[in-house]
Amino acid sequence: MYFLFDEIGEVKNWQKLINGLRVAYDCDIYITGSNANLLSGELSTYLSGRYVEIKIYPLSFAEIRNFSSDTNKDVLLEEYIKYGGFPPVYLTKDEEIKVNVLKGIYNSIILKDVSLRGNITQVDVLLKLSLYLLDNIGNSISGTKISNYFQSINQKVTPETVNRYLQLLENSFVFYKAHRYDIRGKEHLKTLGKYYVVDLGLKNIMLGRMNSNLGSMVKNIVYLKLISDGWNVFVGKYDDLEIDFVCFRGSETKYIQVTLSMPKNSKRESDNLLLIRDNYERLIVTYDYSDVGVIDGIKVIHLTDFLSS
Repeated sequence: MYFLFDEIGEVKNWQKLINGLRVAYDCDIYITGSNANLLSGELSTYLSGRYVEIKIYPLSFAEIRNFSSDTNKDVLLEEYIKYGGFPPVYLTKDEEIKVNVLKGIYNSIILKDVSLRGNITQVDVLLKLSLYLLDNIGNSISGTKISNYFQSINQKVTPETVNRYLQLLENSFVFYKAHRYDIRGKEHLKTLGKYYVVDLGLKNIMLGRMNSNLGSMVKNIVYLKLISDGWNVFVGKYDDLEIDFVCFRGSETKYIQVTLSMPKNSKRESDNLLLIRDNYERLIVTYDYSDVGVIDGIKVIHLTDFLSS
């Protein structure tokens, strides 16, 4: 016997129902939700050690290649950067429908999952905050910095309120925060993390600018690929230098630099990686086919190959 419940978090005391079904029947129970708090609280108490959580993301680039009739991976990459990976986008060729689908998803997340569940009264602040994050993908962010931004547009919002709203946006899975990690000191840092959006289509549609700041968008794509592959991903700090991504998965560790292109006679990307004195994997992901190869023993691969692996 199978029980399947979609968005069960909308139902009061649903945890008791699920536990009752588990006890009463020989069954499998599947519950879905769009908020990180779904498996917290009472359910964790009732079902401790008896459930498996599976995180679901929009289509990956590799899945889109299977999903689409177009076999040109460069054309598909351009489409992926422009419209993201939500399945309905790839069920139509109509540009207006694509835009409306993405706007509908975004408004549903912000207005329903975030503002209603968070009992937010300043919805305009939440909307401005989400647009600010979309416009600052891959930049260092803090509650104080964003509070100062609101002050610059003559709106008073405290850092505490900003941090609460940021947490709600994370809980709704519309943004992911990459914390900083001190590679030399091997410690996690609490300040100035970076935010990445779950789907680049949302960024492009809501900001009304396609492919703006392509470098940060490429990093966003690499980040999504890494977390969907099960890596815990951090922004690396090594003294005054930055490593784009420090990745941990079980006993595995790897360091990744992401670049649009590597200028001739410049070894900045590889030099940063070579400063790290351990034997873990180092990798450079580039958007430029002419960069592909090996530099100082570090493999350089194209974005499409990285996303297809």
